Formats: sequence, C-alpha cells, structure tokens
Amino acid sequence: MGAVTATEIRPGLWRWLARHPEWHATDEQGEPTLWPPQVGCVLHESDAGVVFIDPLIPDADADAFWRWADERCDGRPVSTLETIVYHRRSREQVIARYGASAQPPASVQAHQLPEFSETVYWIAEHRALIPGDVLVGAGTGELVMCPQSWLEDVSATPTHAALRNALRPLLELAPELVLVSHGEPVLRDGAAALAHALRAA
Repeated sequence: MGAVTATEIRPGLWRWLARHPEWHATDEQGEPTLWPPQVGCVLHESDAGVVFIDPLIPDADADAFWRWADERCDGRPVSTLETIVYHRRSREQVIARYGASAQPPASVQAHQLPEFSETVYWIAEHRALIPGDVLVGAGTGELVMCPQSWLEDVSATPTHAALRNALRPLLELAPELVLVSHGEPVLRDGAAALAHALRAA
C-alpha cells in the first residue's frame, strides 16, 4: 500500500499503521506526547463480512489504501467499530464508501468497559483482543496499562486500581494476540502479557 503497510497477522486478520494527523511531539503543557505518531488499525475478514476497528485512512496514500480495502471487502457486508470516541478517526469515510454498519458481526464480540468509556473487541477465531487506549504495547511482547492521565477525561474513578479490576475478566478469554492502537502489538502469549501488565500496575 505504498506509505502504509498492512500486515496479515493471521489469515484474514490484518493490522496497519498510519500517522495520526493530530499528533504533536509535545502536549498543551509542553510535555512529551505519551503515544507515538503511528497508530494501529485492524481489519478482519470472515464469512460474516469485513470489520474495520479504529480505522485511520492515510492522507498521503489514500488511493492505494482504498484499492487494498476494496479488495478485502469485495462486495461483502462491512462494519466499522470504534474502541473509544477518540478513535473515530476515518469511521465516517468507511461508512460512506461501503455503507458500513456500526454493529459488530457475530465474529467479533464487544466487551464493554463503561467506567472507562471504552469497548475492547474480541475475535475468538484468532484469540485476538483489540483494545483502544486502556492497554499500550511496551515492546518485546509486553503490555502496560495506559498512563493514568489518559483516564482523567473518561472516568469518574481514574485510577489504575479501577482499571485493573475492569480488565481482569479479560484474562478468562486467554488471548494469544493483543492488537493495541498505541505501541507494538503482542503476537504471542497475550494472556501472560496482560496478566503481567495487571500485576505491574
């Protein structure tokens, strides 16, 4: 796809990176931004159709991206999902192009974290978790919970203790993959990475 490279992690499960147009090296207080400029997006193909999760269409290579996406969709039903309101990104463009639904198909389960205004998606076929902001890739197959400052705009109880309690039930899914939006994804033994993140917080 030219400037954007999509990786097929498992058959029919894709992840690509795109530079977020609102990223700046420092925040409004002059502190370094706590997330990298490239954000992760997911596409899942199944017999039920095609699902985009937190899609961001690259401005620099949009035509190439749409050609790739058209090949994936190929006239099948399309859904586009967001994990958190801040990740609406290119949602409306996907809806306009494919008449996409905002409801997850049977192949994707939604796990609500209402106290953090986030939905974590689960693709059982691939044992893949797709969080929004609550989990961040730390590299070398590890995860950490997001900075506490990220919780202050979305939660009445913006603490890691509250987040840890909300995330703990996801361990029962025994994920293999954790496809984060920020940082490096976990591509093996995701349950151990999640458990470590919860213990370390």
